[in-house]
Amino acid sequence: MLENLICIIIGYFFGCISGGYIVGKIFHIDIRDKGSGNAGTTNVLRTLGVLPALATFVCDLAKAIIPIVIIRLFIGTADNWYLLSLYMGLGVVLGHNYPFYLKFKGGKGIAVTAAVVLSAAHPLMIPVGLAVFIIVVALTKYVSLGSLIVAWYLPINTVLLHRNDTQFIHMIVVSLMFTALAYFQHRQNIVRLIHGTENKIGLGKKK
Repeated sequence: MLENLICIIIGYFFGCISGGYIVGKIFHIDIRDKGSGNAGTTNVLRTLGVLPALATFVCDLAKAIIPIVIIRLFIGTADNWYLLSLYMGLGVVLGHNYPFYLKFKGGKGIAVTAAVVLSAAHPLMIPVGLAVFIIVVALTKYVSLGSLIVAWYLPINTVLLHRNDTQFIHMIVVSLMFTALAYFQHRQNIVRLIHGTENKIGLGKKK
């Protein structure tokens, strides 16, 4: 349990590196005062454009990938690396969503969740998951809907590849925390999706 706690704490501080906030400051704005009010890639895209959004996305990927890769290569064993990666990734998502120095107002955690998938899930999950995300967003124009689907990648990966592990129950519970956090952070989007008032990518806010 001590290892798991340490991973969450380290992950949290990595997650507190807010790419969206940093990029916004480069453009002399607080991104949290614009658009949807969160410091994630989608809001940066809508507010500042493609290149700033790409920089935000790369930062959010890196802050999750780097610590998880370190665990896989140097710390974890064959028996515990996946569980430790999940805990590290969970800490990153918490830090991204609730950075202490920004009054706990960050992003929605989808980019960093995707980075955890890239680092800890089976390689096949990456092209399949990316294809599903792109198809959903292309057909519906709702980034939030694609994001809510991304939130299920880790539980699916855990069930498919780790169901026979001795710590499977532990793993699936932690995996589902990613999903729960994503749905909690997107609760307003879910309401707008239900009522048909959600913002579509490339379009302004619906009246």
